[in-house]
Amino acid sequence: MYQPTRREFLAGSAAGLVAVQSGLLDCLAADEKPAEMTITKWSGPELGPDEIKQAAVKLTQKAIEGLGGMKRFVKQGDVVWVKPNIGWDRRPEQAANTNPDVLATIIRMAFDAGAKVIKVGDNPCDSAAKTYESSGLAAVAKELGAKVVFVDRSRFKKMPIGGERLKDHPVYPEIVECDAVINVPIVKHHVLAKITMCMKNFMGVVDNRGVFHQALPACICDITRFMQPKTKLCVLDAVRILKAHGPKGGNLADVATKLTVAAGTDMVALDAWGAEVMGFKPADIQSIVKGAEAGLGKIDYRSLALREIAVS
Repeated sequence: MYQPTRREFLAGSAAGLVAVQSGLLDCLAADEKPAEMTITKWSGPELGPDEIKQAAVKLTQKAIEGLGGMKRFVKQGDVVWVKPNIGWDRRPEQAANTNPDVLATIIRMAFDAGAKVIKVGDNPCDSAAKTYESSGLAAVAKELGAKVVFVDRSRFKKMPIGGERLKDHPVYPEIVECDAVINVPIVKHHVLAKITMCMKNFMGVVDNRGVFHQALPACICDITRFMQPKTKLCVLDAVRILKAHGPKGGNLADVATKLTVAAGTDMVALDAWGAEVMGFKPADIQSIVKGAEAGLGKIDYRSLALREIAVS
């Protein structure tokens, strides 16, 4: 009978140990629950303007990967509506609209996950033609093969909202008809609501927004509840934030570079985190409190399965 040499025996034992360890790691990875929320923050050296673009891509990608990857949210053949904030005729560095590199990363990842069609659109306050161009968002969407949608105000359709304040309201049907919505707001100040982030970003899917301003927190809560089943993922852009004179801004002195992105499915929790980034207590933001009371999410985002990731 063949007897292995001492060297062969030790080599085989080492290989077996590696295999066992590898199997244990695979089991641990399989058993590990995916994060409910991720926060990615730049930990590398100070960056110049061109390098910020590259950092925005990395931050967004790592935030989504930390949740388990885009395939957790987008399925093969899905028609996806990506809803950035494209409200204002402002350049990316003015931080009034979603960062175009954050949007571009989401589009790439959604196509890679199997999306059949990706639509990008909003209901801007400024001229849509000017806003889509100056924000840089239309250009990156077209370059990557997404369909840029200019909202046709004649197509809004009254839908049953069933909310506390909004019983029914005109909503853009093309958004509701999609398989999945990815909500991609920017962290910024708002003169009436104090902040505008995930929940308030859904004012861009409705018409007759004057009704909202009669009871802003309640209406924001109502439209969030209505959109929640379709909204598979939220990515909150804090690469740059608008600290004051929002929502439109315009003065670069009001902009702070934070190089941070958060992602998850709990819009209340994400807005609570964003409120802290802006220097507010979440409990002082009425829409956040209202959303938590309505059971739309947790105001204490730290109670979630939270993963914080340093990116460099």
